[in-house]
Amino acid sequence: MDCCNVDTEKKFDLIIIGGGSAAFAAAIHADSMKVSTLMINGGLPFGGTCVNVGCVPSKFLIRAAESIRHASVSYFNGVNTGKPTINFAEIIKQKTALVNDMQQHKYMDLLPGLPHLKVIEGKAKFIEKNIVEVNGELYKGSKIIIATGATTLIPQINGINDVPYLTSKTLFELEEQPQSLIILGAGYIALEIAQAYQRMGTKVTIIQRSKSILSKEAKDVTDELEKHLTAEGIIIQTGTTVNKVWKEGNNIKVSYINSAYETEAIEASHIVVATGTKGNTEELGLEKTGIETTERGLIKVDDLLRTSAEDIFAIGDVTTNPAFVYTAAYEGGKAVINAFKAHHKKADFSVLPWVVFTDPQVAGVGIDEREAEEKDIPHQVTTFYLKDIPRSIVALDTRGFIKLIRNPENDLLLGARIVAPEGGELLMQLSLMIKYKIPLKEIIGMFHPYLTLSEGVKLAAMSFTTDVKKMSCCAS
Repeated sequence: MDCCNVDTEKKFDLIIIGGGSAAFAAAIHADSMKVSTLMINGGLPFGGTCVNVGCVPSKFLIRAAESIRHASVSYFNGVNTGKPTINFAEIIKQKTALVNDMQQHKYMDLLPGLPHLKVIEGKAKFIEKNIVEVNGELYKGSKIIIATGATTLIPQINGINDVPYLTSKTLFELEEQPQSLIILGAGYIALEIAQAYQRMGTKVTIIQRSKSILSKEAKDVTDELEKHLTAEGIIIQTGTTVNKVWKEGNNIKVSYINSAYETEAIEASHIVVATGTKGNTEELGLEKTGIETTERGLIKVDDLLRTSAEDIFAIGDVTTNPAFVYTAAYEGGKAVINAFKAHHKKADFSVLPWVVFTDPQVAGVGIDEREAEEKDIPHQVTTFYLKDIPRSIVALDTRGFIKLIRNPENDLLLGARIVAPEGGELLMQLSLMIKYKIPLKEIIGMFHPYLTLSEGVKLAAMSFTTDVKKMSCCAS
């Protein structure tokens, strides 16, 4: 029985709390099923993290920085390069215009075509399990989907709250280029930021608590990427413990214990916190629902995207599932089906390709050799370096490698890790091999155009059983 009376016009089949990619995917799917839906957005503008402060602006700045790099560095004799002129404010202005255009066309312009959807702005708070309050009004949903996203987790460091720290969101709004950056953290967001701003002329130092960058990846991957980042001038300090942060004059200083257990201090004009995320759940009133969360406020869900509260689902970055915009959209459709259809659809992330958009990129799918070892799966590893791939040789850019992990008992691919310029473009061939259990011998037997990077996948597969270095260029 309801504790509150809710007007009939404020009762919906579905309430979606949030307005990002996950929420829109759910709303579009619900509308196709003629489900009366209310979307409540009270955080970032509609479109959420990806289009406003995440994927779109970050990749724009990464590409801008790449153009600066290409204009400054050439591997070819006879190609003279120079220092390009950079108008940082104009770069940010163009970024903002692009973000606004995509936010309008990819989100706001969709709303008139969704007749079963009502949208309101405001922060939702649970009054009871199926009733939320927004702007002083009560709304009831037979089913509720939480898609409120995540935000930067600020670590408990002495003095951090007394300095004007930036996050990946606020950094992209600066119209004046930082002279120097200290970045706390070395996950994919931190590394993408570091390289982009270093290439634009900002002096960047990374301070990381773990012993390596991208701490969840194997040492060969992290060592290879770190080698190329430091070659561009980025200072990387791993295995550190930050003692204190404070402002001194116009700069921010950081005291930390380095990997040799010595105390050091560095300073920069700006500091960026990129040490992980927490779920946007603090003000939702989840205590009224019985929904279970982690210490970081992320909502626990099962493979049907159900929370621990009946009829309440959660999707996107606010959950413990992989936090990518394409997984968020995938979850949006699944959650609606599972809420309103008898035939449920499980969320399956077992074949999930991912990319770190540094240069060279780091990309992967499936499990690596460490995970295979932990799961006691028979496995064999081959690492094929770009210095042996014709496409990379003629481009004079042989940074990185393609690593394949297979089960030698059935010749099936278990996973792959790639460090290569534009290496993410190789992932879908590898993902399909894993998903549809295509033996490596089938890929070896396929035509791969000569002088493409994708030929490197074939050569890597061949290297399990053949010394490819002793073959002529086209003898595969």
